[in-house]
Amino acid sequence: MTNFNQQIEKIKSQPGFIAALDQSGGSTPKALANYGVGADAFTNDDEMYQLVHEMRTRIVTSPGFNGERIMGAILFENTMDRKIDGHDTAEYLWETKNVVPFLKVDKGLGDEINGVQLMKSMPDLDNLLARARDKGVFGTKMRSVIKTANIEGVNAVVDQQFKIGIRIVEAGLVPIIEPEVDIHSPEKLQAEILLKDALLTHLNRLGEDQFVMLKLTLPEQDNFYDACIDHPNILKVVALSGGYSREEANRRLANNNRLVASFSRALTEGLSTQQSDDEFNAMLDGAIESIFQASCT
Repeated sequence: MTNFNQQIEKIKSQPGFIAALDQSGGSTPKALANYGVGADAFTNDDEMYQLVHEMRTRIVTSPGFNGERIMGAILFENTMDRKIDGHDTAEYLWETKNVVPFLKVDKGLGDEINGVQLMKSMPDLDNLLARARDKGVFGTKMRSVIKTANIEGVNAVVDQQFKIGIRIVEAGLVPIIEPEVDIHSPEKLQAEILLKDALLTHLNRLGEDQFVMLKLTLPEQDNFYDACIDHPNILKVVALSGGYSREEANRRLANNNRLVASFSRALTEGLSTQQSDDEFNAMLDGAIESIFQASCT
């Protein structure tokens, strides 16, 4: 059985969640600040990326971070191009930790139009996908944001996500389609209703051998995305924490059966560069266990 087939089976059937370690250039300073590394610790992007890679390496090499409870991890391009313990990061994740590697491929968000932010253009996407495949990456992730229940905007987000998603499938990778609904939206439930309809419309257009994943905001109505989870073209539906605390995100997640986590900030909440390795490992292990349990409902 090839790695790809083993990874598909792991994503489809093994309990666990996806660790989102894909903070990009714009969000890296905040991630470092939350970890206790201030802006005065670096003077340029190279130094900043080295510091965040050290943080991610500490997380990934921690004893509690392994394939028993974590099915996959999402990487930033800069992280994919670096090494952990002498191995390419994606190779280390799969071969050493039995964690399926994904890559964030979007280039950030455009300006808000019709209550949404579409993804910026990705002119180098084909080359990036080829490099990712060569490095052993299984799938990708790309994020848009929905802020209001504007049907034109929601449809534009989903149209763009699936148009690019099909290119990713054709490149031999599995896309995680992430149309995030802003948790602060005053029209969150209405936006989720429009989003689910648009997602199912596009899922129904896929060929029987075209598989995708979805990464969605924790919904206002429990088990709201069951029809997506049950769709034959879906490998897995995962949830983003979206700014909720880990406690609140876990509570909402546990109320949604078969929806599993893909948390970023909620996973690393409480971790600090000042902690000893024992303190750090214990804090991370507790976070992983709480998110794992919430993902097993």
